[in-house]
Amino acid sequence: MNCIKKILMAQGRSQVWLSDQIGKSYVVVTNYCNNKSQPSILTLRKIAEVLDVDIRELLLPDNNGP
Repeated sequence: MNCIKKILMAQGRSQVWLSDQIGKSYVVVTNYCNNKSQPSILTLRKIAEVLDVDIRELLLPDNNGP
């Protein structure tokens, strides 16, 4: 599980914005945000850099998840 969606919402950013920043399609980012698929470690690192958060913050379990 990841907290990408939660962090995006907290920062007021969109999934479209993130997809542009990391060079992935909107569908791929949506799947990451909805925990239907998980990014590779390299992609996760890039997401952390773009969102300016520690990579561990992306990996904390989301208590509001499915």
